[in-house]
Amino acid sequence: MNIAIIGTGYVGLVTGVCLSHIGHNVRCYDIDRNRISMLNNGISPIYEKDLEKLMKQNKKRLIYSTDINTILNDVDIIFLTVDTPSKNDGSADLSHVFDACLLIAQTIKKDSIVVIKSTVPVGTSEMIEKFFKINSKYNIHVVSNPEFLSQGSAVKDTLYASRIVVGCDKSEVTKVIKEMYAPLLKEPYNVPFIEVKRNSAEIVKYACNNFLAVKLSYINEIANFCKKNDADIEEVTNCMKLDSRIGKEYLQAGIGYGGSCLPKDTHALYEMGKFKMVKAAIEVNENQNLILCNQLLKDFNNSTDKLQIAILGLTFKANTDDVRNSPAISNIELLLKKGVIIKVYDPVGIDNFQKHFENNKNITYCKTISESLKYSDAVLILNDWTEIKNISLELFVKKMNSPRIYDGRNCFSLNYVNKFPVYYYSIGRKTINNLN
Repeated sequence: MNIAIIGTGYVGLVTGVCLSHIGHNVRCYDIDRNRISMLNNGISPIYEKDLEKLMKQNKKRLIYSTDINTILNDVDIIFLTVDTPSKNDGSADLSHVFDACLLIAQTIKKDSIVVIKSTVPVGTSEMIEKFFKINSKYNIHVVSNPEFLSQGSAVKDTLYASRIVVGCDKSEVTKVIKEMYAPLLKEPYNVPFIEVKRNSAEIVKYACNNFLAVKLSYINEIANFCKKNDADIEEVTNCMKLDSRIGKEYLQAGIGYGGSCLPKDTHALYEMGKFKMVKAAIEVNENQNLILCNQLLKDFNNSTDKLQIAILGLTFKANTDDVRNSPAISNIELLLKKGVIIKVYDPVGIDNFQKHFENNKNITYCKTISESLKYSDAVLILNDWTEIKNISLELFVKKMNSPRIYDGRNCFSLNYVNKFPVYYYSIGRKTINNLN
């Protein structure tokens, strides 16, 4: 099939490349000329495992362009994958969606199928279909097909998806979508194909992401309770994971969630339904993001002027270059207000992170972990890159003025930490103070 992708952000690019990988001819459109130039040079604008490799493998079936006429000429299916950012009140901003719909309505030359992969509030597909009836002389059928990608494993999550959910009101249109996805429904992928109402498809993405946000916030509250009561969160969660009703995923205590999805989707669902549990999860997460920094300030009695603090991990989680809603941003903003000198390290996220703190003289961007630790008075570990988890604590002892470690991802076992002359504060576990 000939498939168009409108928007080459995270979802659009991964979707387009994976559809080309299963045999379709894919044309990707974006208004960002720099992004399109990078893509035409075989460079992915996002850091995602295996993405560039698949781009190169399938380059003969991939076109990237800022010319909408080239993109939409004689295509079978159009994917809408533009951003739906949060408004000030937390609700989803659909302006980019309807801008793209107008572009489609003004350009297409035949009846079409538009697949909404952007995360949109319930009822949006119906609104879009009505929009097309007013603004186009062609019949445009709208399908809801939510994505369930996790950054860092998005390619795998697409090709070996846990399910493909399609919300459509016309069986003949669903048949076309199923034909498009046919290679994924059999060996070696064996992805389940689930047909639901459009409104159901729109709700399921919010339902999933908000459940995960609630689960993360809940386990972080349990972790904080463990900390106060001489218990160990890892002992607690190891027992919890044995209960099949609870499951093993999203029970890792830490400094809360970030990124582009969970914060946006929790606020959007709360605005739609005023869910009390979702509101509680949002509040817990906001507090959890700063738990390490607040503890550090308490330990130093707020006497932090000219302290040198190392920050390890700038992206919202490991294996991505995405810094949107990263806990590092809020922590560094707070520390800068306290007069702290900051040294930061991240394997891939520095370029994106610098955009938030342009020309700030109190932040030094380091190329190595060793460089960031040198002469530091304390260190905050904010994500769990392999490079960070594999550090020997001996390096902290040798390089830092005082090896005070605040670990927001519980990267090290307490038995291992106890062998070194360090102060070690982690989430939901006892604090180790072996400093003389």
